[in-house]
Parts: sequence; C-alpha cells; structure tokens
Amino acid sequence: MRQRGGGRTTVSEAMMSGEGKGQGMRTIRRVVPYLWPRGQPAIKARVVIAMAFLFGAKLIAVVTPLFYKAAVDKLTGEGEVDAAWMLGMGAIGLTVAYGVARFLSVGFQQLRDAAFAKVAQRALRALALETFQHIHALSLRYHITRKTGGLSRIMERGVKGVEFLLRFLLFNIGPLFLELAMVAAIFFVLFDVWYLAVVVGTIAIYVWFTFLVTEWRVRIRKEMNDQDTDANQKAVDSLLNFETVKYFGAESREAERYDVSMKGYESAAIKTSQSLALLNAGQSFIITAGLIAVMLLAAWGVQQGALTVGDFVMVNAYMVQITMPLNFLGSVYREIRQALVDMGEMFTLLEQPAEVTDKPGAPDLKVRGGHVEFDAVSFGYEAARPILHGISVDVPAGQTVALVGPSGSGKSTIGRLMFRFYDVSGGAIRIDGQDLRDVTQASVHDAIGVVPQDTVLFNDTIRYNIAYGRADASFSEIEAAAKAAKIHDFIVSLPDGYDTTVGERGLKLSGGEKQRVGIARTVLKNPPILLLDEATSALDTETERDIQESLKAMGEGRTVITIAHRLSTIADADRIVVLENGVVTEEGNHEDLLARGGKYAAMWARQAAEEDEAA
Repeated sequence: MRQRGGGRTTVSEAMMSGEGKGQGMRTIRRVVPYLWPRGQPAIKARVVIAMAFLFGAKLIAVVTPLFYKAAVDKLTGEGEVDAAWMLGMGAIGLTVAYGVARFLSVGFQQLRDAAFAKVAQRALRALALETFQHIHALSLRYHITRKTGGLSRIMERGVKGVEFLLRFLLFNIGPLFLELAMVAAIFFVLFDVWYLAVVVGTIAIYVWFTFLVTEWRVRIRKEMNDQDTDANQKAVDSLLNFETVKYFGAESREAERYDVSMKGYESAAIKTSQSLALLNAGQSFIITAGLIAVMLLAAWGVQQGALTVGDFVMVNAYMVQITMPLNFLGSVYREIRQALVDMGEMFTLLEQPAEVTDKPGAPDLKVRGGHVEFDAVSFGYEAARPILHGISVDVPAGQTVALVGPSGSGKSTIGRLMFRFYDVSGGAIRIDGQDLRDVTQASVHDAIGVVPQDTVLFNDTIRYNIAYGRADASFSEIEAAAKAAKIHDFIVSLPDGYDTTVGERGLKLSGGEKQRVGIARTVLKNPPILLLDEATSALDTETERDIQESLKAMGEGRTVITIAHRLSTIADADRIVVLENGVVTEEGNHEDLLARGGKYAAMWARQAAEEDEAA
C-alpha cells in the first residue's frame, strides 16, 4: 500500500484515493465466503431461494403498471385488444389483478427477507467471532501499541458495515438496476427509442451527479469517523483511569480533551447536513426534469392519437416506480462506501499476522514435574534495543527461584517470555525438556498460573472472577480456593456474598482484596508452575505479609518463579538470581549472596535502611 508522508496509508484514505476500488473489491471478495459457505448446503439453498424471490418481486413490479394501463384503457374504451384483454378480464378484473400484483411484489420481498435473514445473521456472527478471536490471538506487542477503544470501534463498525452491505447492495442497489433495465426494455419495445433515451439519460445524469457529490460527502464522513473514534478512545481511556483523574483533579481537563474531539465531530456533522441538502435538491431537479420530459412525450403521443390514456398513465407509473428508489441512491451509495471503509479496516485487522503462533501439528506440553530452564535466552522488544543477553537460569521442579534486580534489568520480560507472550530471539525456554516454541500456546498457558502485581478483575461477581480460573469448577471448589487465599470470611461478610459485583476493573475492592481474589483464581486453576510477578509490591507491609503467607501456601509442591522488588519477600527462596542490564550477575541463596557482599547485599542493605527510616 502507498506510503504518505513517511507513514502507512490507512484503509480509509485508500478508499478515498485511486486504491479505493481495489480495496472495495477486496472487501467484497472477503464477504462472499460468508454468504456462500463451504459444506453448508442449507445456507446456500437459502441464498438461492432469496435470490429467486428477489427476481420474482422485481418481475412482478415491472409487470404491475401494465395491468394499470389495461384497466384505464378498458374504462376509457381506447386501445386495441392486447394480451391482458385476451384473458377476458374486464376493468374490475384488471383492477383486482393490479392490486394482487402489487401485493405479490411486496409479499415476495418479505419472503426474500425471511429466507435471507438466517444467512445474513450467520455471516455477521461468524465475522464478529472471527474478529474477536483474532484480536485475542494478536501479540501483546500489538495490544500495547493500539487503543482498546479504537479496536472495539473498528470491530463494531466493521460488523455493522457488513450488515448494511448485505441489506442494501443485495436487496436495493442490485435489484434497482435490474428493475431499471427491465423498464428501459419495456419503453423501447412498447414506445420508441426517444423514451429509452430520456430514461437512460436521466438515470445516467442522476447517477453521475449523485456519485460526484457523494464522493465529496464520503470524505466528510471519514472526518466524522476519525473524530468519533478519537472521542471514543479518550472517553474509554478517561473512564478506565477514573481514579487517576480524581487524584489529579483533572475532570475539567478530561472534559476539555473530549470536547475538542466532539467539536471536530460537530463541524464535520454540519458539513454533512449542508452537503445532504445540496444533494437532495440536485437529485430532485434531475428526476423532475426527466419525469416532465417523458410525460411530455407521452402527452404528445396521446394528442397525436398514437398512444392511449392508459399508455400515459403507465408511463407515469413507471417513472414514479423507478424514481422513488433512486431518491435513496445517494445516501445508500455513501453508506455503502462508508461500509466498505469500515469493513476494510476490520479485514485489515483480520489480516494482521499473529506474532506468536503454534507450529503445524504442535503437541500439547506434557508437564511431568515442572522443571523450567532458560537456556542462553536473548530478547529485545526492538531489534536495536536488546533487553536480555544470553540469560541461563535453571529452576528445578518443585523449587522456588526468585528473580531480583533494578528496574529495566529484564525481570518482567522473562515472565512474559515464559508465558509466551513473545518468542525468544535467541536461546530457548524449556519446561521438562520441551521447547515452548514446539508445543501449543494453550497448553503452556494451562500449565502456568500467574499472579501479577495488579490483579485486574472483570466487572462481574466475585464468584465469576474466582471461577475464571476454571470454568467448570463447582461452588464448593470456588469456596475452597477462596479459603486457601484467606478471603472467604471477607466475602461471606458482604451483603451479597459471592454474588457481590466488584465494579470496573475491581474498583469496589481494596488492593489486598483484589490480590486475594486473584490468588484464589490461580489456586482454582491449580497449575503445576507459578509465576509471581511482583505480586505484593503494590501493597502495604501488613497486607503484603498476610498475602505472602497465602502465596507461600499456594506454592507448596509447585515450581515457583517469583519476580520481586522487595527482597524481604523472597529471602526464603531456594535460589535467588540477580539480574542487571539483561545479564545474570549473581546467583545463590539469601545467606550466600549476603556473604559475598556484592550487588544483592548492597540492595538488601539499602532496602533495610529505607524500611528502618520509614519505621
């Protein structure tokens, strides 16, 4: 895709440029498999039936004015015997036939919608699910660089765009041009080439004017989209950081940031309304001019005796019939273009490759004891800035190994690599001799339980958040996990007990309470390997001491890797690994490292002095 100003051209910009047609066709090609899915004959049959009803509805709609003409001619006594009269139908019969034809046209349209509804909704569901799953499959690096509000907006608008495209492209635009072709053929056969010329000329000018103005309006709509996305991202970001906003008294600042985006949206919306007025006025003038021209031709034909009053009425009926749907062409075309833009962004998201993938036919991880080995591991989030430089750490099964070091030394990076949020760029990480890159990610995730520094909870009940550790857990197992995490008594003291809602990100609970829910969740998961990523560093000393007891109990019989900032929490670890600038500088138990008088001893002395000063 073209580069503009040193950056990547967006899908929306491409749709506005010469690349737009290719992007639009690419998007339509992506949708087709959802409408004609392989191995699902029932869905394909529904598509065929819906198209048959659609064609039938349009065929009846085109024939309907002929009954109207025949009834008028019968009443006025004009015209010769034609096919309708040969059926022996009188004026009343023709009028009834006209009414029946109108009803059948509408009835076939409703049958078409009923037949196609399951196809459309299935396609929307499949697309939404695929997009949702793909977003979860993308790497942590991708999610760090994108805004959650923007991703949800792309997904929401993309699915709505598919729905709009199915409804209008298949059932409005396509049938409209089919009907126009049929009417043009009738004008050419029953009248003469001048009627055909006026109709075709009117439609051509109308479509040209509509597309010209709508292209301009699509650019305005893109601006509205951008401002809408920006405002939504700022709103979501601000609400997720509700406490921070309050801490710094930044409500007015956040409102001002939000209003800047809404001001841009307001300006674009005004331009949209004004351009719509211009579009509607121009369309009305073109349609009226074409209608008058055809009616003048028909009136002149009646005066010359070449046409009947029924012909005049029929011409008027056909012109009204084809101009009514044309009135919506501008808005429908604009919405289709916008839908293609929205869908293009969603499909671009779907084409975003997952950074970490399973090898074809990869087996599940088989955990026999939980022996974890970091073998000469090298890694950097960016190639130009490596974080780890050939680190080798051995964690025997059932032992607790602590990783300590200053900020930026690579401790948390090791945890992310172990959970396979990223793949190592050099060396290997093995569990019981199996390279993590050779087994499935799902099995790795099942084998490792993580208690992070800040446990984030879903805006649901405490029961749901604990049960997130294992979806099929019984309530008694949930209670047992809560007791192990020493939070059961607190939960039952609440008015709603385990059905208490914790609020957005668990804001209704204290830091210690959230952390205990997180521990209970991990206890319920019952993994053979634990990763404690500074699990108590954000808590006060007393709460930290209580939670350390829960963590120690949870680690019994498991392999535990703990990443710590406060050295007092890991003094009883089987082995302590000191990291600095991405390399291992010291390794041993607490007493050995203190005796060496190296980096660890200096860190211990400094923290002890800080604690004494605080006391």
